[in-house]
Amino acid sequence: MTVPQHVAIIMDGNGRWAKLRGRPRIYGHIRGSSQVRPIVREAGRLGVKFLTLYCFSAENWGRPSGEISILMRLLEKYLVRERKTLMENDVRLTAIGDISSLPQHTLEALRETIALTARNNGLTLTFAVSYGARQEIIEAVRTLAQEVRSGVLHPGQINEEIFHKHLFTKTMPDPDLIIRTSGEIRLSNFLLWQSAYSELYFTEKLWPEFSIQELYLAFEEFSRRKRRFGLTEDQPQPKLLEANPPL
Repeated sequence: MTVPQHVAIIMDGNGRWAKLRGRPRIYGHIRGSSQVRPIVREAGRLGVKFLTLYCFSAENWGRPSGEISILMRLLEKYLVRERKTLMENDVRLTAIGDISSLPQHTLEALRETIALTARNNGLTLTFAVSYGARQEIIEAVRTLAQEVRSGVLHPGQINEEIFHKHLFTKTMPDPDLIIRTSGEIRLSNFLLWQSAYSELYFTEKLWPEFSIQELYLAFEEFSRRKRRFGLTEDQPQPKLLEANPPL
């Protein structure tokens, strides 16, 4: 089995899982949050270097305020509760997205956990929170435009490598495998630039049902894929953009 270096997961289906059981949506979110620990632990054990989880999109701010409040509290509780486990498993936590828009208590818990795990050298776990790929690309373009205007950068210098360095994900390689649960077949504004040559895996399983066995099935399917990056099978694989060291 080929283990991807970078796996990204769109954790979808919490609300539907709860609805199927006649329970409120928050019940699904609680159950879904409990699935994170075993997946993180097993991914690290298998040798995955980067695991990015789509936790809360920029568009999710349009949900009912009560649901948003509960989701933020769940995130905060996870961050505090899992610190010991993250440290024991040598996991380094990072975050991408407009995290400044998070409630202050949630933002503080996130920053504290990031600081606590900063020196860990195992799996890099990234939470995409208040994240939108289009917003990320626009922000990168704005920054590049400012650098050109100030004379730091010439327009002719802008290439894929330079652009990559202005993305939220500049400290990690592009995802090899993107998994989406719940049967939906779309990326939903997630890592649009970075997923240009990612392998996509869709499963009918709702996120609260996504087990370690399901992770293995995704990796087995990934192992059967032939990644050619636009070339023929007999040509050498092109050199991919490397992760930049964290700031």
